[in-house]
Amino acid sequence: MSHLPSTNSDGPTKGPGSHDVDVVVVGAGFAGMYMLHRLRTHGYSVRVFEAGTDVGGTWYWNRYPGARCDVESLEYSYSFDKDLEQDWEWTERYSSQPEILAYAKHVADRFDLRSDIRFETRVEAADFDESSGLWHTRTSDATTTSSRFFVMATGCLSSTTLPDIAGIEEFGGVTVHTGQWPKEGVDLKDKRVAIIGTGSSGVQAIPVIAEQCKDLVVFQRTPQYTIPARNEPLNAARQADVKSRYREFRAANFAMPQALGSEIPKFNDSIHDVPEDERLRRFENAWERGGTLFMSSFNDVLVDESANVYAQDFVREKISEIVQDSQVAAKLTPEHIIGCKRLVIDTDYFETFNRSNVRLIDVSQDPIHQITSSGLATQEDEFEFDVLIFATGFDAMTGSILRVGITGRDGLTIQEKWSAGPRTYLGLTVPGFPNMFAISGPGSPSVLTNMIVSIEQHVEWITDCIAWLDERGASTIEALPEAEEDWVEHVNAKADRTLFPGCNSWYLGANVPGKTRVFMPLLGFPGYVRRCNQVAENDYEGFIVQ
Repeated sequence: MSHLPSTNSDGPTKGPGSHDVDVVVVGAGFAGMYMLHRLRTHGYSVRVFEAGTDVGGTWYWNRYPGARCDVESLEYSYSFDKDLEQDWEWTERYSSQPEILAYAKHVADRFDLRSDIRFETRVEAADFDESSGLWHTRTSDATTTSSRFFVMATGCLSSTTLPDIAGIEEFGGVTVHTGQWPKEGVDLKDKRVAIIGTGSSGVQAIPVIAEQCKDLVVFQRTPQYTIPARNEPLNAARQADVKSRYREFRAANFAMPQALGSEIPKFNDSIHDVPEDERLRRFENAWERGGTLFMSSFNDVLVDESANVYAQDFVREKISEIVQDSQVAAKLTPEHIIGCKRLVIDTDYFETFNRSNVRLIDVSQDPIHQITSSGLATQEDEFEFDVLIFATGFDAMTGSILRVGITGRDGLTIQEKWSAGPRTYLGLTVPGFPNMFAISGPGSPSVLTNMIVSIEQHVEWITDCIAWLDERGASTIEALPEAEEDWVEHVNAKADRTLFPGCNSWYLGANVPGKTRVFMPLLGFPGYVRRCNQVAENDYEGFIVQ
């Protein structure tokens, strides 16, 4: 290898041109932590920049009441270290934010990761210097770091968004976004609370907030299909069983389209080919089992709208059974295709609207007019409250990348490159930006999978790519425009064979005003992995290597 191993990433590293470190990584969530660990084990010097005060990424920032993962704990965990798998004990089927954050901190301690992470340091810009072949990263502490490689590990759901509502700065009470919940928490006891948004964060937070506050008003734009999580304490025998065969368990999950759920019953028949009682039985079993794989009850629910209708009707019937007020139930009942938006899982979400201290406002019928010093006004009513919570989601997949001033060859910025929507090769690289990688970027399976599995696959591919370059004495790797073009067509073609593009979702960027509508994630994890492996085996076809 042409680099020199370094145990101190603060010191200069020898290699092609004088530079501070081999690799700069942005973000210290699960992607950034594993990227740091794996690069170090290969002898590379690394510096990670993190805006927060500690590791954890999305699980550091999203501390809102009820925050919980929608992938089962035994699957939503690193697989790269067998001892780590055996030592860590999960307590619930679906881990809560505090437990996941504790796990992230444990990993950072175990592998001494914090020594190479600069906390409370935000990356503001990164420029590729064509003359030296180096990246220069400028950070909020007024320093610049030079590196051979630049990796964005900023996560898919990390750039919060606020709605464009007049008077948003005028409210005199407490204002908070679920994605930036303060460490000290928010006092909700005996408070009048409003929450805007009923996406995944809102669905998780609303039942817990309703139990804490005096009154809760929920402002909903679009009702959600949500499936019970059926969360429970993790059975000790179940945990011991999985740990006794973790390699086989992981391998089975890696072979699944979403890289999870290998032990949940799957069916390969059409919903049209079974009698009504069998259809209802399967849906009922999936509802009682809980979790995001409700749609796997039949093989055509996500590709055939006439099949999808049966799943829609089943969930709508459940809502009408649970919610006692028929008018409230009607407001909570979605009309769109089920599954074209990320399916939410909940704990007592619909039941919460039976509480006497909870009120639902449908802003599609009565829009919010403005926020005032004491609350907010819709077109038809006025509300006063003490706490205003925005559960309005994220600029998904691209937001955290586009918020950094990244400049590649010939002065091309990432904002200019993606002005008509994000375009990548393999979801990992972008033509015009040599030696830059994105972990779980647009054009990769990312949010349609168990994220940690996708993260590990990306980190390992990137590390192997860098090592391959050094073994050959090459200095840069850059995706070819024609490879990008073919890949974008491939991602779109896969999506177009399904119902996913059939409604406005954050998969398309539809939750961000003005954002170009492009279906960003790629469907199908195993096929994606095969393609990535094929690219590497064919000496990184689709790239120019110099």
